[in-house]
Amino acid sequence: MKPRTLTGAITALATPFRGKDVSFGDLKRLVEHQIRGGIDGIVPVGTTGESPTLTSEEHMDVIRATIEFARGRVPVIAGTGSNSTAEALDYTRRSDEAGADAVLVVTPYYNKPSQEGLYRHYAAIADATDLPIILYSIPSRCSIEIGVPLVERLRARHSNVRWIKEAGGSVDRVDQLKRALGSDITVLSGDDSLTLAFMASGAEGVISVASNLVPREIGRMVRFAQKNDFASATRIHRRLYPLFKALFVDPNPVPLKAALARAGIIGSEAVRLPLCPMGPANRAILRKAMAGLKR
Repeated sequence: MKPRTLTGAITALATPFRGKDVSFGDLKRLVEHQIRGGIDGIVPVGTTGESPTLTSEEHMDVIRATIEFARGRVPVIAGTGSNSTAEALDYTRRSDEAGADAVLVVTPYYNKPSQEGLYRHYAAIADATDLPIILYSIPSRCSIEIGVPLVERLRARHSNVRWIKEAGGSVDRVDQLKRALGSDITVLSGDDSLTLAFMASGAEGVISVASNLVPREIGRMVRFAQKNDFASATRIHRRLYPLFKALFVDPNPVPLKAALARAGIIGSEAVRLPLCPMGPANRAILRKAMAGLKR
């Protein structure tokens, strides 16, 4: 297993487009923006990276390019999840070959496997690689949750399964996981607005959407929380909270890409169908939240 620390402030990268194509120039600028901002890791081709609408070739091209642009300065955690175990295995193997430091594997969507099926899915992936595997539980998108007994079962058999991105909106899950596994599980928040509450309950960081735009601020908030300085972390949280909410007034990453383009970090806010651009009302909410960051 590669000795990388997968904690702190980690960015779930957007995948920039220009017209119909991936914009690798914009992707490079976005990666540099993260690293200059002091981010602790980056995740290409997660949900925020619009993985459902990338071709398999684009998927791997984005992962390889991100590894190239990062140049070893931060861990690159490749999004390799799929609702097909065979495809997830293929993405994971190819990401390992490309030099990824870890993989983020979302639960299979649409087919809704049982907990036994989910165990076999993750076990097959863990058997096929020595890379650290971050489990990704997001019931609102996938309709299934990674049960705590399942995490215990995977952790007991696979030394490279000791991280989980929790995006179920429940602080209780942090307590449940920590009571069951203690330091044997590293919990990362999957919701920017809940990062502070998660870390107060024992989570070790966040895989963040907002840090695409404000990596330095998210990093400072997380580092204060890691030092148990929750008064300082709360001040940053309160300032960023309107942005956290505005980035989800439309489906992710539609508002994020609009914000990144507005800030000049990428050159286009283009998304792929079935996602579509923001309407005027939600765009106004986003503009107001971004203006508040300058105060």
